[in-house]
Amino acid sequence: MNILLTGGTGFIGQRLMGHLRSHHQITVLSRTPNKVYQRLGHDIKALSSLDQLDNLDQFDAVINLAGEPIADKRWTQAQKERICQSRWNITQQLVDKLKAGVNPPRVLISGSAVGFYGRQGDALVDEDSNPNAEFSHHVCAQWERLAQAAESEHTRVCRIRLAVVLGAEGGALKKMLPGYRLGLGGPIGTGKQYMSWIHIEDVVNLILFLLEHEECSGPFNAAAPEPVTNEQFSRTLARVLGKPHFARVPAWAMKLLLGEMASLLLTGQRVMPVRLQQAGFHFRYPTLDKALKETLCAPQSR
Repeated sequence: MNILLTGGTGFIGQRLMGHLRSHHQITVLSRTPNKVYQRLGHDIKALSSLDQLDNLDQFDAVINLAGEPIADKRWTQAQKERICQSRWNITQQLVDKLKAGVNPPRVLISGSAVGFYGRQGDALVDEDSNPNAEFSHHVCAQWERLAQAAESEHTRVCRIRLAVVLGAEGGALKKMLPGYRLGLGGPIGTGKQYMSWIHIEDVVNLILFLLEHEECSGPFNAAAPEPVTNEQFSRTLARVLGKPHFARVPAWAMKLLLGEMASLLLTGQRVMPVRLQQAGFHFRYPTLDKALKETLCAPQSR
């Protein structure tokens, strides 16, 4: 396949490239092509702007993973705007270019997040669950609406609602590890809030699965089939690292430090990957214990 990828230099994008590059022709869209060459190699084609293309007819598939990290900074009004526009603008541009052609890509796989559902307590959540209206839902809902506009008789659209992605080289786990390795890790707030997660290899594999299975379209929860509470996650992480588990981060401290963004950590969703499993996808890392042991104990040869 000839594939256009956005977000190729990010945490998921770099791991995905390791699987795509040997079998497909890849073009990475990035405002800084030099970063593409530095991180991915000079054999990858880099595109600095969609303005260089009249349409996307030359591509068989588009994978859209671009977006400002949602939990990297305090949610000021300006940061909220960056979070939104970094997702919405590129998605709108991709859809416009896709619609401008006569032989568009066969599939658009576009990112989203389990934040689409907002806070859900301990209720089991699937793709048909009603969302709670809040900022994370607002971001994801508009992101998905823009992507879904590309759906046609020629192009199917898959929207992947990502849970917390586990990998040693980036994401939330990388930020958590220093404290846990010092024996200072512990649950946040009550620890009873659910935390949906997925191993990065399963993210890569489900993207490949959706590329290849032409019957798949619509929303898919990219979350392992065994969500855990924050307390369970914290305890398992400490045990895999062989560290004590007695510290606790009070809710008030998180709110003081992070403001509104603390709600991401103090509330959660118990998300199930119902549509992926119905489609026949099998998780390589369905349990947290297995996922963390592979991530933290296996030699990092990738």
